[in-house]
Amino acid sequence: MRTQARPVNPWVAVFALSIGFFMIMIDTSIVNVAIPTILRQLHASLNQVVWVNSIYLLAFAVPLLLAGRLGDRFGRKPMFLTGMAVFTAASLLCGLAGSPGMLIADRGLQGLGAAAMAPQTMAFITTLFPPDKRGAPMGIWGAVGGIAGAAGPLLGGVLVVSLGWHWIFIVNVPIGVFGLVMAAVVLPSTRRTAGRRFDLFGTVLSGLGLLALVFGVQDGEQYHWGRVLGWITIPEIIIAGVLLLTAFLIWQWRKASDALLPLRLLRNRNFSAASAAVACVSFALFGFFLPVTIYLQSVLGLSPLMAGLTTLPTAVGAGVAAPLAGRLSDRISGKYVVMAGLTAFAAGIGAIAALATPHTHPWMLLGAFLIAGLGAGCAFSPLVNVATRDVSAELMGAASGVYNTLRQVGTVMGSAAIGVLLQARLVAAMHPAGRSFHDSFTQAARQTLLLPVAVLGLGVLACCLMARRTHTAEQDQDPAQVPIEGPPAEVAVTAAPALVGAPE
Repeated sequence: MRTQARPVNPWVAVFALSIGFFMIMIDTSIVNVAIPTILRQLHASLNQVVWVNSIYLLAFAVPLLLAGRLGDRFGRKPMFLTGMAVFTAASLLCGLAGSPGMLIADRGLQGLGAAAMAPQTMAFITTLFPPDKRGAPMGIWGAVGGIAGAAGPLLGGVLVVSLGWHWIFIVNVPIGVFGLVMAAVVLPSTRRTAGRRFDLFGTVLSGLGLLALVFGVQDGEQYHWGRVLGWITIPEIIIAGVLLLTAFLIWQWRKASDALLPLRLLRNRNFSAASAAVACVSFALFGFFLPVTIYLQSVLGLSPLMAGLTTLPTAVGAGVAAPLAGRLSDRISGKYVVMAGLTAFAAGIGAIAALATPHTHPWMLLGAFLIAGLGAGCAFSPLVNVATRDVSAELMGAASGVYNTLRQVGTVMGSAAIGVLLQARLVAAMHPAGRSFHDSFTQAARQTLLLPVAVLGLGVLACCLMARRTHTAEQDQDPAQVPIEGPPAEVAVTAAPALVGAPE
């Protein structure tokens, strides 16, 4: 007797996916505000506390390509559930850590869980919605990412002040358990492609290449861009990473259909341009908060909590704009929505740089933060829609892995490049005798903020390469590009906004 298919409400599924995505994105920024407290209470060195963030970003970024392909092969639902379980358990371990070494190890485990989840969240949305209806759910996905990144410092400040630094991790546990149960119930199962051979050599090349490149850029300043171990230096590590990634691309060209990264993805101009643009947005979003946060606390004298409240309009703007921009990208070409968002984001950052002085009242910056958030929200969600619209079902996992890898690499590059430039400009600004720290740092911060503005300009140029939206009859008829497990007769779409999934 044939088992009747179980209807799945795609919006409920998006909510379950958003829980996981929110947790992994907020943990990229929530730790920063707790650094002084962790230093003091764990008797940690500055280098050890830097590694609390570094190991998470490394463990998150490096396996993303592999995680996307594993979702294609073994199913996105089991990969997502495994990642969420690992992330939640690691969050508890982080909260219970009693030494810097334990906290660093647990953060690494947390990053691996995040890497398993992230590509599946984006790929699942393409399973749940047809191409011409993805704008709104992609808008929610983009809003979650933007709000999480912007709200991290505020939530971290509240938790550290009220409950202690351990709770920036422990708070994930009840949320993660709820999300895990909900995802197990509401997410449909996707058909696996177990017949595809596994590219072990490509996995090693990409993993080592990304590890070397991200480590070199992210931790270069920590080692003063010199020796790391023995004769090995940071520039040599970065060069090795570039060479390994070049070898990886050559290997992928030879592997063709069995490639970890099918190069035909890169021939899709919308996917390539959108992936480049999201790296620019991530660079700016996670980069500009560093000089701004230090400026608000060290120059204007705000507490961590008040500094978080001052930047709150960025999160609010992103949260409001992203769903609207996603829905708008279903009606007009997402290319122009993204370009408008990038321009507004750059204008907001530029306004902050123009208004910042040692005596600026914080309320004068609120409008600029709001404009920056609205711009970021308008860019994030349509970019996902543009990137995935013309990607076939069999490549969606790989596409999600590449897109999320470039987004995360943009985050790392932004944090590293802004940090290096800020220090260099601070040294230059303090050179004239008699200049105070407040004057020097303000000048350095204003000059540093020009870098994310320039990078967002590159993102606008990338958008110029995007093709205008086109539809194919096959895409408009396809209710879910990724097939659902079970016989074809069991797969159907009701008139209501629900997708039919297979029985577990």
